[in-house]
Amino acid sequence: MSRAQKGDKVSIHYIGTLDNGRIFDSTEGGDPLIFTIGANEVFPMLEEAVIGMKVGMANNVVIPSEHAYGPRRDENVVVFKRSNLPANMEPTVGQKMQIRLPNSSQEVIMLVTKVDGDDVTMDGNHFLAGLDLTFALQLEKIEHS
Repeated sequence: MSRAQKGDKVSIHYIGTLDNGRIFDSTEGGDPLIFTIGANEVFPMLEEAVIGMKVGMANNVVIPSEHAYGPRRDENVVVFKRSNLPANMEPTVGQKMQIRLPNSSQEVIMLVTKVDGDDVTMDGNHFLAGLDLTFALQLEKIEHS
């Protein structure tokens, strides 16, 4: 039976958990994740965990935050004045907003984390930033290149 190697297109099922056991993502009950090993479509450490596996094999891999979504960055948390938001917008905690960066055409998605009077705190960090990710994975299919 062949083993997965760089350049192969593979299909995996996985359950992604955090250190506290909370599931952050899963393909369970759905379509598998399909990617080509070495094409930078997933985290490199996830690719490495699949290399050498045979169809049907299972593996666990822990991806430290610095190799996943990186550290949480304080500079990605900003406080806006409500008056700087569109007049008809009523921000609420948990709401996602698309914000254009000052002096730029780039837009980012930010999460409202606090509304205090005229101050609206938004966080532009990925929700998994600063967290180590654990993937319990199983190789379902290999298509050799």
